[in-house]
Amino acid sequence: MPLNSGAPQDGRPQHGHAFDRLQRRLGDSVVGLTWQRGREVELMHRAMGFAALSFLTLVPLLIVVAAADLPSGQGFARWLVTGLGVSEVSQAEIQELFGRPGQALQRTTAFGLAALAAFGVTFGSAVQTGYERVWDLPTARWHTMWRHVVWLAMLVAALLLFVKTPAPDGSPAVVTMLVAGGDVVGLFLFFWASQRLLLCGRIRWRALAPGAALTAVGLLGLRIFSQYVFSPLIASNAVTFGPFGTVLVLQSWLVGVGFVVYGGALAGRLVHEWQVRRRLNLGPRQPH
Repeated sequence: MPLNSGAPQDGRPQHGHAFDRLQRRLGDSVVGLTWQRGREVELMHRAMGFAALSFLTLVPLLIVVAAADLPSGQGFARWLVTGLGVSEVSQAEIQELFGRPGQALQRTTAFGLAALAAFGVTFGSAVQTGYERVWDLPTARWHTMWRHVVWLAMLVAALLLFVKTPAPDGSPAVVTMLVAGGDVVGLFLFFWASQRLLLCGRIRWRALAPGAALTAVGLLGLRIFSQYVFSPLIASNAVTFGPFGTVLVLQSWLVGVGFVVYGGALAGRLVHEWQVRRRLNLGPRQPH
């Protein structure tokens, strides 16, 4: 009888087995596990909530805080332009959307500023909830709310430092790379301390380091992506939909920021768990 060189005995072709092996490897990889865990923690849903809550609670406070930076003359619009890295045409649309910074200071009362600060603290609470979900931790008790105030102050200070140290226009590629490297280091330190603070010290510094590093690199990648995608969208949507089109693009960008913040922390947890398993497997054998 001739040899059977076709399908295997179970009736499936050989390439089906190869596809199953590739699928299992992808599922067991960091990328596959991140995707699976992301679905469990509703990563996209939380990123959209991050964008909506930040636009409603955090952005109004930052507008007032940025307006106090009178030497820049552009206020919060300059902050967004620096973060997005958009073109000159898109910069004009963003500046027109947020108006003059002096008006924000003149029309804000002490009660309004206190309300904006309270809303900003609420945003910190939402970020804490997201981190707790990533690490499968119970909700922190009410007396830890002071951490939200400290985190909000850290965020404002980090943003002020970020917009004060941009790469000069027309600078050489080496200088631009050094500034970008400094931004990544600063983002790493901020998110490293943010996770430790908002998680109330329940997770060790060493375990939080991979998530902070991935978040910092992811935000740098998002900024590069914004230069080629969001910048043209701002210019085109402003012509089609007016200021509302600019708001839609900024909201989409905030969704991306939320996805990177929570996704980086989630991927960092998986990297830490993989490192722990690797150390246990390669550790010295215990005597019987």
